This record gives sequence, structure tokens and C-alpha cells, in this order.
Amino acid sequence: MPQNAASRLKDPGLYDKLRDDGQSKQKAARIANAAGTQGRSKLGQKGGEFGSYEDWMVDDLRKRAKEIGQAGYSRKKKSDLISALRNS
Repeated sequence: MPQNAASRLKDPGLYDKLRDDGQSKQKAARIANAAGTQGRSKLGQKGGEFGSYEDWMVDDLRKRAKEIGQAGYSRKKKSDLISALRNS
């Protein structure tokens, strides 16, 4: 990572760990900066309740699969879509 980019990160150690775990540069920076600002313990509390995929309609599951770049989502059954979304 370029030196000027590293200096803008609020939690560079977390950024490096996230990158090592396979996260994109953008996602790792977003999480590291949020953790640096809010504190790591607060970060996990952020957000609302996310419904279970089993409660979703197949069309909604397909839309979500498309959003995250899953391949072949239009031919998958509901159970296969759920499995693919959980493992992506």
C-alpha cells in the first residue's frame, strides 16, 4: 500500500489483517476506518436485523446474487441460492 494511503487509515493493523483475509482494498479501508473512529467493540453492534434468507422470495435472492456478482444465479433453486449467498 502506498505510504500516503496508509497514513489516512485509522486502524492500519486491522486493514492489513482484512486484506490478508481476502477483503477488497475498499472494504478493508471502510472497516478499518470505522473501527478506528467508533472503536472495534462498537463496530459489531452497528446495523439492524437482517432477515433470514429462508424468509426471502426467490426473486429477491436472485437480485441479491446479481448484486454481489454471483454467476448462474438465474438457474439456481432457492436452497442453492441461499447456500451460494451464505458462502460468498
